[in-house]
Amino acid sequence: MSSPHSLRQRSMLLQAIRSFFFNRDYIEVDTPIRLPVLLPEAHIQPFTSDGWFLQTSPELCMKMLLAGGCEQIFQLCHCFRKEESGCYHQTEFTMLEWYHRGWDYTDLMSECEDLFNILASRVSGLNGLNVKGDIVYKGRTISLGKPWSRLSLRDAFVHFADITADEAIAKDRFEEILVEEIEPHLGWERPVFLYDYPVQLASLAKVKDDSPDLAERFELYIGGLELANGFSELVDAAVQRERFVQEMGAIRQLDRDVRMPEQFLQALERLGDTAGIALGVDRVMMLLLGKEKLTEILPIDVRIMQ
Repeated sequence: MSSPHSLRQRSMLLQAIRSFFFNRDYIEVDTPIRLPVLLPEAHIQPFTSDGWFLQTSPELCMKMLLAGGCEQIFQLCHCFRKEESGCYHQTEFTMLEWYHRGWDYTDLMSECEDLFNILASRVSGLNGLNVKGDIVYKGRTISLGKPWSRLSLRDAFVHFADITADEAIAKDRFEEILVEEIEPHLGWERPVFLYDYPVQLASLAKVKDDSPDLAERFELYIGGLELANGFSELVDAAVQRERFVQEMGAIRQLDRDVRMPEQFLQALERLGDTAGIALGVDRVMMLLLGKEKLTEILPIDVRIMQ
């Protein structure tokens, strides 16, 4: 259980996040966490709740709000995913998601830099942080000064792995190699955006106009930790439906129920150019405070109640 001091630190971070977006004219939204249908993602297993699902992300609802006329929105919320708990994972966690119409993924990278530097300045008196905006994590100093590094995913495989990204995908070893051979090297001098994923890993990202084999997707790494996943959003409902059909097939092979989110697909047609990102707030807190386990920064570790 967190001390009053730790709770105040967490409160300061949440206030700083909200202030950042309010100052940029974002609308904070608060969408349902229990839904009758989710976005089909085979690698994410949801919790059921009396025949419905606990959200794994607020993305579905937030994009429907964007389609309804909102231009820029953010949300701080709890999400739920069935995965093994550990130093960097919890089945219930705090997510920050934000979306901006008229932007692409490069705009989000710049806004991430601004957000982290504001957080650093607002909580500069907390453990592991100094007034210059550097952080100390696992005994190493990481500069948050702009600009941050940008490394294409394919170049990352060339630098740190013994096979290419395309070969890793073909051999069904992509996630294994990314986690074991590449991620530990990323973001130790300054944060790194790993960007331009092969189209097979596009998820909900749009394909690059000048490189149809790549998707406009990035992930943010600091100190070897993956903190955020951002896209130029795919807004072509027909293409998104095709991707969902593939995901649904994989989900059914795992003996899980799934159905097409039709209202979501209808909303995509009204979105236009949009960029969106999901950031793990608990990991950010852990990093800023120089902690090495999520349980060290959570208000209550519910496992003690078992």
